[in-house]
Amino acid sequence: MQPEQLAAFVLCVAIASVLQSLTTFAFGLVLLGLVELFRLVPLADATNASMVLALVNSLAFFWGDRKPLPWREVRPAIIASVVGVASGLVLQHWLSAGSSQWMRLMLGVVVVASAANLVFAGRTRAQPSPPAAYAGFGWLSGLLGGLFATSGPPMVYHMLRQPLDPGLIRRCLVLVFIVNNASRLVMVSGTGQLSQRSLLLCAVALPVAFVATRVAARWGTRLSRRLVVALTGVLLCATGLTLVATAIRAMRQF
Repeated sequence: MQPEQLAAFVLCVAIASVLQSLTTFAFGLVLLGLVELFRLVPLADATNASMVLALVNSLAFFWGDRKPLPWREVRPAIIASVVGVASGLVLQHWLSAGSSQWMRLMLGVVVVASAANLVFAGRTRAQPSPPAAYAGFGWLSGLLGGLFATSGPPMVYHMLRQPLDPGLIRRCLVLVFIVNNASRLVMVSGTGQLSQRSLLLCAVALPVAFVATRVAARWGTRLSRRLVVALTGVLLCATGLTLVATAIRAMRQF
């Protein structure tokens, strides 16, 4: 790899890390979108590196946090998420290249619809959702994580509608994504899909990801719930449109 490619990748990691601290989910979506946009490194390697970096970012979020982890609130989502990751990886292996692009296209449409519903109609529920709803969104989050390494949208949409403190929502989301990314990393490593280029990207970008996350976390919690919802909606919409455009472009090449 050329030095300028590594430098550009590290810059993308810094941007994605800051947005991850603000929204709790945007790291992989932003990083992979930028990598695909500027053709910096092969997307498969960037996806595997994103898993490791997202895991470090999530752990950095809890660095020095003495509060108990919110296992009780999201236990159904965590258990279902691990099952979803395994399902997504199996489905990814089974699908042909053309079918995979159709799945990416459908994912983009769903993400855009979720963004619109979240911003314009996603009002906070009067009562917390039942455990079955957490399990359902957790499984969908894991499935999309296994397929596309983009597990954020379903759980973010679900959690932002819960009548919970914004700080607790952020911590719940980060905890789910830690388990999600760790599960996917273990499964991918076990099949020998973690390349040397992926490890190189991780080694170069890890310090930047950690520092950017810690700096952004100091002032990110000051943002209002309304602003976070709006920012999340914009990112979801941009991500969905990017997925749609990428899928259409890829299908035209077949």
